[in-house]
Amino acid sequence: MTDVDAPTARLSARGLTRHFTTRVPGRIFAAKRVTRAVEDVSLDLVAGRVTAVVGESGSGKSVLARMLARIVTPTSGELYLEGSAIALGGRRTLNYAAQVQLVLQDPFASMNPVHPVRHSLERPLLIHGARKSEVDELARSVLARVALDPPDRFLDRYPHELSGGQLQRVSIARALCVQPSVLLADEPISMLDVSVRLGILNLLKGLADHERLAILYITHDIASARYLADETIVMYAGQVVERSRGTALIDRPAHPYTQLLISSVPDPSSRPGVDASASASRSFVRAEVGCAFAPRCPHATARCRVECPPAFAIGDGHLSRCWLHADQEGVSVDLATPDRQREGEATKT
Repeated sequence: MTDVDAPTARLSARGLTRHFTTRVPGRIFAAKRVTRAVEDVSLDLVAGRVTAVVGESGSGKSVLARMLARIVTPTSGELYLEGSAIALGGRRTLNYAAQVQLVLQDPFASMNPVHPVRHSLERPLLIHGARKSEVDELARSVLARVALDPPDRFLDRYPHELSGGQLQRVSIARALCVQPSVLLADEPISMLDVSVRLGILNLLKGLADHERLAILYITHDIASARYLADETIVMYAGQVVERSRGTALIDRPAHPYTQLLISSVPDPSSRPGVDASASASRSFVRAEVGCAFAPRCPHATARCRVECPPAFAIGDGHLSRCWLHADQEGVSVDLATPDRQREGEATKT
């Protein structure tokens, strides 16, 4: 592998944690309650690759994305942009905002309805220092990058005049205006018609392949993660429970929660009336002691309820945080450590 082809981590997170403190509803003087939204998550967003984070609502995916975008301040952890440590206590700088852009789930809510598309594209360009004489041409070129061509058809239209798919492409174009190196896409297709979702996924894949963007793709749809991602991370109750490169995690799921997610994907070949996911409780519950998934897991043992499992290496770059692998000669490693650091470091327990 040449230096040109070597993977470059654009944005790295180490041990990102976010706890929210709330009061018990209806009890003014009650003790505060701590919600562990994200717990000790580490990852590398690499140039030219798509990293998918999968999990159901409440798993901490969006909070993770907002910490990476520096909209939410972590309780603890470290963040590195192009190898340089970021001071997490201060405000997000203009340079950081230019390098790391966030695309939100609902394009209709993320665009200003009283301004045309032209305004939404030219404003970030002016804020980040583009000359007024250049902004019109730059806005046209970025629309062409997201396949909204010819640009003149869209520049002076208002958000309500565009379809959901077109508006999401405008949202992505707005993020691309400032030439970021990292794109955080928080469920970018969940609000769109099924007929246009594939086009958005192909657009994201093209940005990674041809423009070398590092992309974080957040989704609850594990099938789209299989189609798009170079690495897949599964989160449950704020924790990473399984991760792998390629499609190994989805083709050969090891953690019971991942198996539950995959079983919930509709299968046209299954018999009517058969619920493949019926073997596990569907209520979202997090255990405060032991394995977080134990209250829902069909394989939970007494050990699961009192002792939190480490991560076990069950294949090349494939890790699972489950006691089921303890008796399978699994390799205990740090699941929070990204692949590039783990390679060659694991030793058999």
